[in-house]
Amino acid sequence: MRARLSTLWIVVMFTMLYADVLSFLNAGFLRGLMAGHAEGVPVTPLLLVGSAVMVEIPIVMVVLSRVLKPAVTRRVTLVAVPLTAAFIIGGGSAKPHYLVLAAVEVVCLAVILRQAWRMDTSPAVSRPAG
Repeated sequence: MRARLSTLWIVVMFTMLYADVLSFLNAGFLRGLMAGHAEGVPVTPLLLVGSAVMVEIPIVMVVLSRVLKPAVTRRVTLVAVPLTAAFIIGGGSAKPHYLVLAAVEVVCLAVILRQAWRMDTSPAVSRPAG
């Protein structure tokens, strides 16, 4: 279960990155960035910090889903998924490439949420030696 969650977070992380890389290839996007805006939104230090924090969530979840105890992993995941989904949906673009990649990200997040919800959080039963 841990490896599956971690792998799904890796897919989300790389898909988010690739969506941004493809955006740079759109005509005029780099020109807009150089002028201080991204698709009409002013690029401010606060926007950059907020984006950095939101992008860090999937990166951190790659590790946390492997090292935290199942009960903690479940709780953290149940917070991380909606935050990441809100960032993808609310902070995205209406460009076709972004919509396709955002759909992949949201499906992965739904699978992550389902896996976390179904995760066995009961303590492991130890057997006596013998």
